[in-house]
Amino acid sequence: MIRVLIVDDQRLVRAGLRMLCESTPDLDVVGEAADGEQAVKSALELLPDVILMDLRMPGLDGIEATRLVTSARPESKVLALTTFDDDAHLYPALAAGAAGFLVKDTSPAELVDAIRRTARGDYSLSPHLLRRLVARATDAEAADAATHTGPPADPLTARELDVLPLIVEGLSNQEIADRLHLGVTTVKTHVANLMEKTGSANRVQLAVHGYQRMA
Repeated sequence: MIRVLIVDDQRLVRAGLRMLCESTPDLDVVGEAADGEQAVKSALELLPDVILMDLRMPGLDGIEATRLVTSARPESKVLALTTFDDDAHLYPALAAGAAGFLVKDTSPAELVDAIRRTARGDYSLSPHLLRRLVARATDAEAADAATHTGPPADPLTARELDVLPLIVEGLSNQEIADRLHLGVTTVKTHVANLMEKTGSANRVQLAVHGYQRMA
């Protein structure tokens, strides 16, 4: 059972999300919060697996709440859910530690799937947002290359090069293991090595790196 905490300053939105989650057998709503401060407190008390986090709220906003929650309790994964998908919300939310980012016009089925993926430790990001992240990362990389002359990054092994495209596809560790006929523990090791070699802080950043290599 996936324990879900719903955070949104609009009561009607919280009610709709609760109805959706409670109609799904493997989701259990453990609580609600109407602002960021309450969200942090509830996360530490209720220990949810996934937090559906609105970003624009009065007082402590969702981005700062995400930063505090992921720092104090990294086991609780934050899925940012907002009306806005502009850069002013996307990048700060991911930098704060959000495991995914969805807009509120996402279909119910897509949201439920995203909650499950987030609980498994995968990322949830729509393709157009991933492309935007890649474009920004590519621009930053080009600017850095023009001024940086340090040694190249550690090369990836052949097996890591097999794993990376599957991360870009959004596959879970178990799905990657099944696809490549490997043990899940082995896949986790490859993913950890990939994150270290590419300097990726989370799976979203690793997917962006992989997308760049494949472009």
